[in-house]
Amino acid sequence: MGRIRQKYIKRSARLLLERYPDKFSGDYGQNRHVLESLASIESKPLKNKIAGYITTLLKQKFKER
Repeated sequence: MGRIRQKYIKRSARLLLERYPDKFSGDYGQNRHVLESLASIESKPLKNKIAGYITTLLKQKFKER
């Protein structure tokens, strides 16, 4: 079993992907930097979790194709 993410992380990541679909990619490091410019998240661990989930969602999306 993998780690289960909280609902607020999933909700934030999906909302950001809806609003800015062309800004994010499958690269975690790039997503972290884009997230810094788009959202004002004070907590570094929270920012990293959201960026990681965005990366996971995009990888799943590319895998389906």
